[in-house]
Amino acid sequence: MKNATYREAVRTALRRALLEDPTVFLMGEDVGSYGGAYSCSAGLLDELGPSKVRDTPLSESGFVGAGIGAALGGMKPIVEVMTVNFSLLALDQIVNNAATLRHMSGGQLAVPLVVRMATGGGRQLAAQHSHSLESWYAHVPGIKVLASGTVQDAHDLLLDALEDPDPVIVFEHQFLYPMEGPFDPDAPRTSPWRAAIRRSGRDVTLITYGGSLPKTLAAADELARGDIEAEVIDLRSLRPLDHATFVASVRRTHRAVIVDEGWRTGSLSAEVAARLAEDAFFDLDAPLERVCSVEVPIPYAKHLEDAALPQVPAIVQAAERAVRGRRT
Repeated sequence: MKNATYREAVRTALRRALLEDPTVFLMGEDVGSYGGAYSCSAGLLDELGPSKVRDTPLSESGFVGAGIGAALGGMKPIVEVMTVNFSLLALDQIVNNAATLRHMSGGQLAVPLVVRMATGGGRQLAAQHSHSLESWYAHVPGIKVLASGTVQDAHDLLLDALEDPDPVIVFEHQFLYPMEGPFDPDAPRTSPWRAAIRRSGRDVTLITYGGSLPKTLAAADELARGDIEAEVIDLRSLRPLDHATFVASVRRTHRAVIVDEGWRTGSLSAEVAARLAEDAFFDLDAPLERVCSVEVPIPYAKHLEDAALPQVPAIVQAAERAVRGRRT
């Protein structure tokens, strides 16, 4: 076990997949000679050549569509979309083609496509590069959605996605790319469709995913100093949701705070809250709490961006309200 950055873990997974499987190739904007917008594919073009690492024009609909066609033809493309905001230009390809072809062909067609998207705010890239739209894709049957919040998962979930016969969207929070953490490329991989208990606790369950995981763990540390033991659930898979794990946790702690960088209205936090209301309502000793982004386009100015995104103090305050019953 060693320490590595999130981007290094992604690059390790990319390199391994490209070397070991002749059907895997990487395509997207600036993934080749530039090394990727976040340096995740740096050096791979020089090492592996243009047949494995392909730069594309600035046309998300075009190159995502080409990836779907390649998958139908027996390849396993990894398509990188520079930011989730740009993926809206490829929604038709993803929702109307990749997600539907197995169903509409009666199981005759498979689309083993992996689409990697950078998501989230915190890097002062303004509204057109900073939104968290994971819930949009988690809404769609026919695709699966993964969100890696640790260095190890940045590697493991990408490889897991490549083993799936159907389209998988892998979200990588752009604020996490320089984050360092424990990493073992040869460690046994757990099921990608299971949530992980990142910290055990007895008083309140904090449920989150992706870029909000480090903030939620930091909030749990702060709560512990005030004698509140928080259990932290990392969803990892957003579709399918491993609701059994977070429902079981809430049945133990009797309180829940859901942390989601998406906007509150129609968010993934709303889906998690609804499932808790359906399956654990009579176990709750306090109202469900949600900590989400303010419902504005993500600002450019740092102080405004920080104010718009979920932060540690807001998570701590929500957990304290749930445990101690103080509401403001």
